[in-house]
Order: sequence, then C-alpha cells, then structure tokens
Amino acid sequence: MGFANKWENKDKDQGPGLFSRLRDTVRTPTPLKSQIEVANRQIRLLITQMDGAVNRIKQRDATIFRGVVTALAKHDNQHAAIYANELTEVRKMGKMVTQAQLALEQISLRLGTITDIGDIATTLAPAVSVIRGMKNTLSSALPEADREIGEISGLLSSVLIDAGTTGGLSLNFEVANEDALKVMEEASAVAEQRMKDSFPEIPVSVISEREPEDLSA
Repeated sequence: MGFANKWENKDKDQGPGLFSRLRDTVRTPTPLKSQIEVANRQIRLLITQMDGAVNRIKQRDATIFRGVVTALAKHDNQHAAIYANELTEVRKMGKMVTQAQLALEQISLRLGTITDIGDIATTLAPAVSVIRGMKNTLSSALPEADREIGEISGLLSSVLIDAGTTGGLSLNFEVANEDALKVMEEASAVAEQRMKDSFPEIPVSVISEREPEDLSA
C-alpha cells in the first residue's frame, strides 16, 4: 500500500457489502490520520481526567491550609510548620499535574494542525518525547493515568515509525528533543503562575519556623 493511502484511505473501488467491510477490517491497516485522531481524542480525555485531579489537589490544599491557619491562631508553630511541609508537597504535586496538563493541551493543538504526511516528523517526534517523559513524572502524582499515557505514547510512536519507514521521512531527534524541552519549559512557567494565582501564600511566620529544618536537610 502506498504511503499516501496509509495517511488517509481514499480507495473508492471497494464495495459497500458486508464481505468488503469485513475484509477491510482484517486486511487494511488503519490510516495514519485516523490513528492520530484517535490519539488526540485520548489526550483530550486525559486532560479532562487531570482536571479532576487538579480539583482534588485544590481541595486537599485548602484543608491543609486551614490547618496552618488554625495552628497559628493557637500559637502552635510546631504543628503549623508540619502542616506547611505537607502543603509544600501537595503544591509540588499540583504544579506537576498542571504542567503535564498544559503540555498535553499544547500537543493536542499541534496534532490538530497535522493535515498531511509532511507534518508528521516535525509534530509527532517532540510529542512522543514529551509524553514519554511525562509518564515517569506522573507515575506518583497520577498513577491512574499511567495506562492511558502508555497507550497514547505507543500509538503515536507507531505512527512515527510507520511514517519513517514507509514514507521515507527523516527524523531529527535532536531538534525534536529541543522542541519537547521548550514545550515543557513553557508549560512549567505557566503552571508556576497558575499555582501563585490559585493558592494562598504560606504565612511568613511558618516559613521562618521551617527554615532551621530546611537548612539542616
């Protein structure tokens, strides 16, 4: 099968009968365009799933922050510092999930711009690199998404390999990795700002209480 057909199956000669449809299901590879669309739908679902995770983190953050405030009201700086340490870890997780979500949104937008086989090399290579790195990062913060991320990575990798072997497209992995790093850096900067906008600052008195412990770590 020619690579153009692999991109988008436009064979008009096949009959509409049941046998033809069964034959196509068994013998005809899924066009690359359709595979990319499937991967993009999975990414959108994962982004929605991350919305739920971010909301849970916000709720957890609000609960712990109230613990900080309550402890400070009782002049219990020791427990306020314990709560603050826990709050720091929760916010690290929040930033991690938010950064991954923002990166996936960027990837989804890029996948939506692919209109022909020539776009595959420049779009999919950095996307695969970002998603593979994300899988390791999110394993602790969002273990329930591990399988979905693996499936998306595998599907896009398969399309990329098929494009390279069948279509003769050259893949510049150095450029792809640089592009992937840029996506993650931009997502990190936006995630940092979102965290500042969405979460109240830890009181200065608690930060001062934590400093000796941090210095001895």
